[in-house]
Amino acid sequence: MGRLRHRHGGLILRRLCAAALAFAVILSAPALKAQPSLEYAVKAAYLAKFAPFIEWPDGTFPDAAAPLTLCILGSDPFGAELDRAVAGQKDGDHPMVLRRITAIEATTGCQLLFTNDAPLAQQALEQVRTRPVVTVTDSSLRTRGVISFVMVDNHVRFDIDKSAADAVGLNISSKLLALAHNVRQRGAR
Repeated sequence: MGRLRHRHGGLILRRLCAAALAFAVILSAPALKAQPSLEYAVKAAYLAKFAPFIEWPDGTFPDAAAPLTLCILGSDPFGAELDRAVAGQKDGDHPMVLRRITAIEATTGCQLLFTNDAPLAQQALEQVRTRPVVTVTDSSLRTRGVISFVMVDNHVRFDIDKSAADAVGLNISSKLLALAHNVRQRGAR
């Protein structure tokens, strides 16, 4: 039994290292404003890779094999890039599925929620603020989610609002926090 746990632990460590390496490669890829398709390809890759670095509270999923749902609210800047990035992704036993939604009311069942739609963003964040949902907003918005994409020196980076995550019981891995451009902690202004 101990040997099985050791192998499983090694597998987890290898997967975390591989994911960290993927993030490092993504960070080095420029996302020039003149090439929005590259910018959104990088953002799609991030969205597909965030989940393994986030722990949702008990009761978030109806059962151990329920899907982890990534929802795109409003306009979809990704097109097929996000479909390709999500294909075959899993978080433990939870297969990742993608839903494109147009109504704030349809956010039920979303564990990750991306929007770059200014008219919907504030309402959406208010709708899910007490639920364990990792909200992700685009750099074009003033409204910030738990994770917010930002452009730094023509590279796609992200900020994390750890206090917002903590408030709804989301535990973000220190590895993901270390990759963030900025992290907002409790009590920070």
